[in-house]
Amino acid sequence: MLNNLSRSLQSSRRLGIPLLLIGLSISGALAASQVPAQARAGVPAQPELPAGWVLPPDFDRRNAPPMNSFWARRLTGYFTARDGTNLRYSVLLPKGRGPFPVIMNYSGYDPGAIGGASYLRNDSAMSTSLDRTLLQHGYAVMGVNARGTGCSEGEFDFLARSYGTDGADAVEWAAAQPWSTGAIGMANWSWAGMSQVATASERPPHLKAIAPGMVLTDPRLDSWALGGVPSPGFITGWWDFLHSRWLAVRKSAAAEHDDRCAAQADLNYAHAEEPEHHLPTLLMRHPLRDEWHHQRVILDRVRSIQVPVLSVEAFQDEATTARGGYYQLRLDPSRVWILQTSGDHDLYESLRFRGTLLAFLDHFVKGTANGFEQRPHLEIWQETTTTASSDQHTRDEQAVPSWVITRPNVSPELQRLSFWLNQHGELQMQGPGLGKPDEYAFPVPGPTVDTGFAAAKAWGPMSPDWRTGSVAYTSTPLTADIVTDGPASLDLWLSTTVSDADVQATLTEIRPDGQERYVQRGWLRMSARALDTSQSTELRPILLDTPGSIRALTPGVPVLGRVELTKFSYAFRRGSRIRIWIDTPSATGGNDFNHLSIRSMNSVWHDAGHPSRLVLGVLSDVKVPAQRAACDAVVMQPCRRDPLAP
Repeated sequence: MLNNLSRSLQSSRRLGIPLLLIGLSISGALAASQVPAQARAGVPAQPELPAGWVLPPDFDRRNAPPMNSFWARRLTGYFTARDGTNLRYSVLLPKGRGPFPVIMNYSGYDPGAIGGASYLRNDSAMSTSLDRTLLQHGYAVMGVNARGTGCSEGEFDFLARSYGTDGADAVEWAAAQPWSTGAIGMANWSWAGMSQVATASERPPHLKAIAPGMVLTDPRLDSWALGGVPSPGFITGWWDFLHSRWLAVRKSAAAEHDDRCAAQADLNYAHAEEPEHHLPTLLMRHPLRDEWHHQRVILDRVRSIQVPVLSVEAFQDEATTARGGYYQLRLDPSRVWILQTSGDHDLYESLRFRGTLLAFLDHFVKGTANGFEQRPHLEIWQETTTTASSDQHTRDEQAVPSWVITRPNVSPELQRLSFWLNQHGELQMQGPGLGKPDEYAFPVPGPTVDTGFAAAKAWGPMSPDWRTGSVAYTSTPLTADIVTDGPASLDLWLSTTVSDADVQATLTEIRPDGQERYVQRGWLRMSARALDTSQSTELRPILLDTPGSIRALTPGVPVLGRVELTKFSYAFRRGSRIRIWIDTPSATGGNDFNHLSIRSMNSVWHDAGHPSRLVLGVLSDVKVPAQRAACDAVVMQPCRRDPLAP
């Protein structure tokens, strides 16, 4: 089962990179996690694992070359949260007498061990390079492990309310230390981005600014059930990745003869494998939105945030997706700056972005009068490219936009542009289509996109039955450039021969050279189609996503389901064609789906009474460079030969 784990920790260090187990089912991972190491037949144990630990050997970093320390002094220990729980911290201090402003990295990975033996082998979830940069600019860097993770005490409870209150306690503890000026900021991405949103929602007095990237704020719709379709592939691999971070913490503790930390890491690992803490098990026990899910919705508390926010999103994020619960729309727009880009989960590491990050922190944490508040509130990187390197850190650090769009407001004015599905596979602009419904067989999964660990992401192979298992609608060549922004909606009238169907919609560009480039995807379980009308817009369908809103389909009767295509911005140039594919959900980045398995025939309707359409948000007054980015040059947006070409 685990024969596809051939990658290094360098590739899998990211929250988004546990694609390693993308082919596994949660049930397989659960069964493996609840038996002793010797019982996991066919899984070679990692050398020298502590007793009771089970991890694939691919996480072994013993042979990585060590770095030299780049800090003046390191402080480690525990502070006590408001309920008496002791949380592990590690602080790296820059050169100088101090005190220093502080940037905090807080997550359940390994930040409480930054500066330790594993960290010095670049065996860390976040960026050692970013820490170095912050120290060079006069910041103290403080890492804190969430309760029940690494060697922090307490019980692991992913994204529970205590995650925010513990973060607030960490901020106030850091502000009171003699090495601190009392000005605290937060930075980093992924789980360490979610922590910032959760912490800022508690309004700790000494928190000055946050810079979260690539977050979940409504984890069910952002990741665990995209469009209502269960997507366990990501969390399955992530679970092993998480344990690898705690193992890195434990190795550092052993090297430092820190018996307390090592013993707590062992205890946390054992507790996390118990059913009441084991996240894959809990997702099985809570297949629909309920109180357990509600307790983890950070989105419900973000209106409390008062500090400035610098948000980073990658449109093709293979881990958390770019959705983020649209949390930024609930904040004071005058206090929010957003950078969006095509690309992957770890593009927060981009050195081009790092300059923006430093200017933001310098202004709002240090109090430097650098004019940051005058910057455009929205910056959109177009056609982001990077260097050809086998090293993931290098690829992310060297990522740069080919060109940039800026807007003064975080929510720019958009024109709505509709393309109507029509007979003969046409996508037309002149109004609702005609003709009989188009049938396709279900389930025939579409091709995978952006899976694996190669430097150049790619389309996966087409199913042998793809011609009968999918339908596609293509526009005529565009007569003018179209630049989209934000999410899009595929308003789809669909019927099926059974009581439910899972839909995947893939948006692509057909270039004049005959290549097809991936733009974005969305998913919908048709029985979950009911919308939250208070949050939905013409471009942004938000599911109600409650057990009481589920409604089966009547065989043969078409219903309207609106498929949310996650945020993206893309320049469709004059001469290109726009295409939408409709088929069965397939692995996209780290998100692999547990789609329905009952065979059926689905029908896409597109007549006047059932006007299926694709609705795009279009930016005006954008000058698009005439030169197209080379195929496969844009990060996470691969090309392939048009499979429908004659």
